[in-house]
Amino acid sequence: MAATEPAVDADISAERLSRDVRILASDPFGGRAPGTPGETRTIEWLVGELQAIGLEPGGPDGAWTQAVPLLRTQLGTGTLSASMQGTTLPLQQGEDIYFSTLRPVSEITLAQAPMVFVGYGVTAPERGWDDFKDADLTGKVAVFLINDPDFRAATGDEAANRFGGQAMTYYGRWTYKFEEAARRGAIAALIVHDTDGAGYGWSTVTAPGGENYDVAGATNRLALQGWLSGAAADRLFTAAGQDLATLRTQAATPAFRPVELGTTFSANLPVTHESLMSRNVLARLPGTTRPDEVVFYGAHWDAYGEGAPDAQGRTIRPGANDDALGVAGLLEIARAFKAGPPPQRSVAFGFWTAEERGLLGSETYARDPVYPAASTVANITLDILNTGGPSRDVLLVGEGQSTLEDMLTGAAAAQGRTVTPETLPERGLFYRADHFSVAKRGVPTLLLMAISGAPDLVEGGRTGGQAWLDGYMACYHQTCDAWTPELDFTGAAQDTALAFYVGRDLAMSDVWPEWKEGSEFAQIRNADRLRSNASQP
Repeated sequence: MAATEPAVDADISAERLSRDVRILASDPFGGRAPGTPGETRTIEWLVGELQAIGLEPGGPDGAWTQAVPLLRTQLGTGTLSASMQGTTLPLQQGEDIYFSTLRPVSEITLAQAPMVFVGYGVTAPERGWDDFKDADLTGKVAVFLINDPDFRAATGDEAANRFGGQAMTYYGRWTYKFEEAARRGAIAALIVHDTDGAGYGWSTVTAPGGENYDVAGATNRLALQGWLSGAAADRLFTAAGQDLATLRTQAATPAFRPVELGTTFSANLPVTHESLMSRNVLARLPGTTRPDEVVFYGAHWDAYGEGAPDAQGRTIRPGANDDALGVAGLLEIARAFKAGPPPQRSVAFGFWTAEERGLLGSETYARDPVYPAASTVANITLDILNTGGPSRDVLLVGEGQSTLEDMLTGAAAAQGRTVTPETLPERGLFYRADHFSVAKRGVPTLLLMAISGAPDLVEGGRTGGQAWLDGYMACYHQTCDAWTPELDFTGAAQDTALAFYVGRDLAMSDVWPEWKEGSEFAQIRNADRLRSNASQP
């Protein structure tokens, strides 16, 4: 379907985006961590804005919010070490190693747990791959490589293109690796960090400062989960008589078998934990003729709260772009819908909590949705937009997934712009934002996320876009992701308008986007729609 010609009714204001980001990223909001006074202020502000726009409550039983019960844990200072061949290698939390826990206990104690290297830790029968070969991980510390087995594969290698080449699959995500370690009985898991494979530096790994969150009541969690710095991993493997570079090469073949390192790991760490209640915010604009069919927009309101002081003594991590700007974009889209003709389908807006803690708010919603997946037409998510200025293109995350991409292409052309597939597919961004919670339930999704490559800026071109991207990534999850007068919101306004145009086309039609052939989500959608149709009288 061709995109509706963008017109003046989409008054997406760069000035209002800047204003709303400045408010949400200000010190009184305290970095918007779940369960803090910053959350209370954020929720109150959001509901006030949505009421002023003229939206209705969109949560359960006509409420503005949906409860998200969470567990918060915090590791204290203790001892961490690895022992091999009569030698003990102390490990410093935050420098050599980074751990957190999702267990509500007062102390984590590991006494000489055997360490085993499991390569990329992938079990993928559909791709002819099994890194574990029935190895028993019970009570052991599993050590993984980040990303997929074909991440560094050369043409002709056995692993080449089995996992999409440079495009990370879910098997490459740290979340999958920790889940797989727990399923196999490991007591702890460590991932060897490298910036290229992870898509972010060591400072991003350590940003939570030993804090972690989980959905309350979750079970089968590792005692410790975390990362080894690249340098520490080299030292540990060498001390164990192993060569990490050689093992990396072996791990990129389907014949790889787990390697017992002959090393044990010990830890004694105090834990504080608490249960807290966080909230998603939900709003809706009812449809006129098909109100049960829903076009859903999403962004996360949370950021990283307060942490250790930076070089300037700042402790608040305000999350200006990640994702106050996405929240501001959703408010602009809501204003644009209210300014135009009433939509035929309902339009809903979800502002999620605890995205930074593992997509916990959107996952809670997806498990108990207000609007069933079968009647949700599509999800459009905003998470980190371009603040480098207007651009000639928009970046597409997850090329080849759904027909929403074709609608984006048409809308961009009407703006005089093009669509550029993400140039950093190894970052696995399609699996790292809140849309993923509903995508894996079969809902076609579109994610606008500017860190998937360098935008082609009107002033500066791709080189200028790369400079913007590098500058932003240096502040990713840090205190410097803050509002400043130098930020240029015109590019963000362009992309927000695109999100509006795609959603408006859907809200004013009877079109159902589809997953494309080869998408891992297509069969889920087809089965869900068949069940829904069968239940109709």
